[in-house]
Amino acid sequence: MKSFMARKEDVTPVWHVIDADGQILGRLAARVAMALMGKDKPTYTPHVDTGGSVIVVNAEKIRISGKKAENKSYQRYSGYPHGQKITSYKEMFSRKPEQVVRLAVKRMLPKTTLGNRMLKKLRVFAGPEHPHSAQQPVKMEL
Repeated sequence: MKSFMARKEDVTPVWHVIDADGQILGRLAARVAMALMGKDKPTYTPHVDTGGSVIVVNAEKIRISGKKAENKSYQRYSGYPHGQKITSYKEMFSRKPEQVVRLAVKRMLPKTTLGNRMLKKLRVFAGPEHPHSAQQPVKMEL
C-alpha cells in the first residue's frame, strides 16, 4: 500500500470566511493557522501548501482572557542601536485590530518560505464587509 503525497498540481484551493465576533484570539488564530496549512484536510502533506485562503471579518470584536489586555505587548526592532519599539496590546488593538490577528496567526505558522506563502493567503478585516465575494468563500464555523 502506498502513502499519498499531494503535489502542487493536485491541490484545489478553497476560500473560507470566518467571523471573529466574540471569539478568543488564540483559539481563532490556531483554527485559522490549521486552515492555512491544510491540516484540516485528509490530503495534508507537510512540504506542500495544501491549505486554502482565509478571510477573517469582525477582527475588532475579538476577545482575550485574563489580564492580557494590560500585560501583553508587541515588540519590533529596526536594526539600529536603541531601535527596539514596544507597543502594548491595548494601543495596538485600538489602532490596528487586523494586525493583532495577523501576528497571532503568523506566529503559529511554520517559520519557512512555505509559511510565508501561507500567510499571504490570509485576509483580515476590522468590520463585517470584505471585497472577496467573487471567490465564493465558504463560511467556516469554529
